[in-house]
Amino acid sequence: MSADWFAGLARALLPRRCPGCDAQLGREAGLCPACRVGLRSQVQSYSPLEARPVPHLVTLGEYRGVARRSVRALKYGGAHDLAGVLGGAIASGVPAGWQVAAVVPAPMHAARQRQRGFNQAELLAQAVARGLGVPCVPAALRRTRATAAQAKRQASERADLHAFIQADPRHVPRGPILLVDDVLTTGKTLEACRDALLDAGAGPLYYAVVAR
Repeated sequence: MSADWFAGLARALLPRRCPGCDAQLGREAGLCPACRVGLRSQVQSYSPLEARPVPHLVTLGEYRGVARRSVRALKYGGAHDLAGVLGGAIASGVPAGWQVAAVVPAPMHAARQRQRGFNQAELLAQAVARGLGVPCVPAALRRTRATAAQAKRQASERADLHAFIQADPRHVPRGPILLVDDVLTTGKTLEACRDALLDAGAGPLYYAVVAR
């Protein structure tokens, strides 16, 4: 049985606690009210001149504190309800001027997704899409090879990432697309997704992550 199965069992049997501050949770799902407010208060939108290497970016801040603990609980602790909280907070910071028509998650290789049981970027993208009232289109991108986590790759491996992410022109949405991932490390994953979508005829692209 997977680690996610045991994590889910533990969450069902033990008192639920907020991953942001360790306070015991009542009826609130994912995060306590104070941590929810804290996340929404720090959502940021960056212009092309402010964000490098990925412009037009929405994020909940740096990869630390509540954002970091929430991402780790979502990915490794079986706390899937956090996707709704984090995705809703991201959606609240997407500028209306972007006129997003669809949301696309960064892809996970099929073998890794079967092993984990889910793609955290897809869970986040679904929540962002609900918040924006637009469709989520996970079939637009696919990863053809399982690779190491971005932070663990060498520079040469990151450069090769473009060869392992492909777009399916049949599913690429028309109109402005919001590309969603959990964490922005070097920006190479989002850049590879961007290039694949543009090669398939996508329109304007914007980006959103929980943390950077």
